[in-house]
Amino acid sequence: MAVDTLETRELRYFMAVAEELHFGRAAERLGMAQPPLSRAIQQLERRLGVSLLERNRRGVSLTGAGEVLLHEGRAALEATAAAARRTRRAGGADRPGGPRNRLVLALKAAGSHDLLQQLLDAYAAEPDAAEIEVLPCGMCEQAELLRDGRADVALMHAPFNSLAGFDSEELMTEGQIAVLPARHPLAARKTLSLDEVSDIPGLPLARWPRHGTYPPGPGPEIHDQTQLAQLIALGRTAAVFPDSARAWLWGEHAAVPLTDAPPVVTHIAWPAHSRSLALAGLVRTAAQLRPSLAFQTGARP
Repeated sequence: MAVDTLETRELRYFMAVAEELHFGRAAERLGMAQPPLSRAIQQLERRLGVSLLERNRRGVSLTGAGEVLLHEGRAALEATAAAARRTRRAGGADRPGGPRNRLVLALKAAGSHDLLQQLLDAYAAEPDAAEIEVLPCGMCEQAELLRDGRADVALMHAPFNSLAGFDSEELMTEGQIAVLPARHPLAARKTLSLDEVSDIPGLPLARWPRHGTYPPGPGPEIHDQTQLAQLIALGRTAAVFPDSARAWLWGEHAAVPLTDAPPVVTHIAWPAHSRSLALAGLVRTAAQLRPSLAFQTGARP
């Protein structure tokens, strides 16, 4: 094997040791004996010509080269797993007896409802359209789903979602609204500012998890859209959303435009290396749909 190539088996072995920092625990995690694992890591180090691990009586630690391989190896294994998921989905192997041509589209739960409906209807009318499975996700989870192969395409919202590493097409731009309990005094206002919404006595802004943790603040920790809708209706919290969120509001909610909130730009995004013909067809349909999309900045009262 060439010095500048790695096998996925080698990466899995090294990753287990690097994450456990203990050969015994790593071997148990991999379901193998410790001696062959130790030999495999030693062979990898000899072939690469670097030391990946510092071994002493206190245990195992990573060298600088080991830190690099830990980071690069994790990304490589994730990319390999993503490729396997997409390949199986493209061939129908993940759904015996199901359609052989399928795309998974990720979007924030209850987000972009009208846009999504228009897109699905327009694409379904195309010849040879693939089946579209809609995958609702939490706040800012679309990128992770695209990278690990659980999704083929996503609706993402700048500036909240990062588009780094993805190809994308801009679909629509809209303003933002404050979603308040309908009986709250501020619900009668024509407009509000971000400062006013962020400091409403007795009505703290809801907090969504980001990167596994919740930002600090007095507002309730939100787990899903239904919980948020109910807490707003009960007068326990408020939230800021793109204008298109009006589609899921209840009668107990009020939407007040924000005068100084940055516009939200919705993109359809996909992995830059994708060569899926079905995906190309969906993106083409989305681009053709763009001029007719209803929501534009300031379009709603």
